[in-house]
Amino acid sequence: MRARQHHRVGRKVSTVTGPVLLTAAEMGRADALAVKSGVASASLMERAGEGVAAAVMRGWSKRPTVVLCGPGNNGGDGFVAARKLAEAGWPVRVGLLGERENLKGDAGLMAGLYGGEIAPLTPALLEGAGLIVDALFGTGLSRPLDGAARAMVEAVNAHPAQVLAVDLPSGIDADTGDVAGGDAGAAIRAARTVTFFVKKPGHVLFPGRALCGAVEVVDIGIPFSTLEEIRPRTFENQPAIWAREFLRPGFSAHKYSRGHAAVVSGGRLKTGAARLAARAALRAGAGLVTVLTPPEAAAENAAHLTAVMLREAADAAGVAAVLEDRRFTAALIGPGAGVEPETARKTLAILRAGAAAVLDADALTCFADRPEALFEALREGDILTPHAGEFARLFPDIDIAALGKLEAARRAAARAGATVILKGADTVVAAPDGRAAINVNAPPDLATAGSGDVLAGMALGLRAQGTPGFETAAAAVWLHGACGQAAGPGLIAEDLPEALPQVLRALLTPPEAAKDEGGS
Repeated sequence: MRARQHHRVGRKVSTVTGPVLLTAAEMGRADALAVKSGVASASLMERAGEGVAAAVMRGWSKRPTVVLCGPGNNGGDGFVAARKLAEAGWPVRVGLLGERENLKGDAGLMAGLYGGEIAPLTPALLEGAGLIVDALFGTGLSRPLDGAARAMVEAVNAHPAQVLAVDLPSGIDADTGDVAGGDAGAAIRAARTVTFFVKKPGHVLFPGRALCGAVEVVDIGIPFSTLEEIRPRTFENQPAIWAREFLRPGFSAHKYSRGHAAVVSGGRLKTGAARLAARAALRAGAGLVTVLTPPEAAAENAAHLTAVMLREAADAAGVAAVLEDRRFTAALIGPGAGVEPETARKTLAILRAGAAAVLDADALTCFADRPEALFEALREGDILTPHAGEFARLFPDIDIAALGKLEAARRAAARAGATVILKGADTVVAAPDGRAAINVNAPPDLATAGSGDVLAGMALGLRAQGTPGFETAAAAVWLHGACGQAAGPGLIAEDLPEALPQVLRALLTPPEAAKDEGGS
């Protein structure tokens, strides 16, 4: 359903612009395409090292600085940074992992241009350091650190000086954000990271995100036109990737043109989650929201609902009968529904109806012993919202720990044929066509009972208005995080829908209007 009384917010965004994230392989291809277009590879390295040195001088006062260089291009960036810092009068010491004569290509060139002493990479090098620049390994790392490299990383982490990491903290996998080697591995803890061209998934997925510190992206001269050929499918979740599909009412809108959402309630004493979701759906813009309640819970729900409507639906047949009214545009089941056969039957009844579906919590767990029955019934515009435990029950052979959260969510979405919101501190939204967005704005305060029910309700409210599945999911996750920030420490789930008006006002107010309102 796409009502004519709505209009989209924002300009059309290319599929390869905006907050793009590149995998290690894609970044290597971007480098190669830049060189093919006429940009010298040494120029890319020179600008990368300059960017690192500039970040050091902006972020810290002059102090003894140790630059740790690896045997590849990341080390070459480090040599450039060391040269630039030395030219600016900074006291610099350089340590190299490996032998100077073994450096090849641009890294060897930059080591020669440095001109200063290059010491062996040992923990003794850190004595008296006021700042450490980690240029050991960057995006290309594919194995756990060992030997001298691991010993150095452990010594750096034990040292009181802050660390600036070049590209990525050494030891972090660029594609997954995991520490190479898992719990047995080692990685640098940085206060700041300088990366090049665009961010990588490892910058925004935990634990990499926590180990990067503040991330700065430096333009090193790679043409953005290279993205048109690479066509990346991974993004940092920001309004730029879904604003063109985000709908707001036009002047001729009425409540039915904004969509009618249904929320299936649990039984007696299990109704609160559905009401949280219903309130969120209404706040997110659905024109009408109706809670479908078992008869025994009708009085309990009626005592709490005002703008949200109420209808009795005793079982799956009752849910199906209500949804025969084609004015219902989306339905949610799961919050407080109960892990029981009737919940599964109600879920399938929704999936057979014309309304789009948002499936959460118990509606997912009910299919743990027969996931294919769910997958066969899902439509492309439907949305699943599992946390890690529910994900493992529904997709037991898709191992998040082995694959990384991003790849696991992608595989799940492809298998289910629907959009998957894999929840957590770094929620990943994945579409069946391979697009994925990693969320970065969720505060830890959202770890509270009912928070997930509100997220499902926000997704329901947007989906009911006709926003497509992937864009609905990404927008709902971002709005959920923004509401968490707005409500702040001490928030409870009930606070989140009430924060939506101020979040939406800020999102939908053009910058010029906001400036005028501020009186400047």
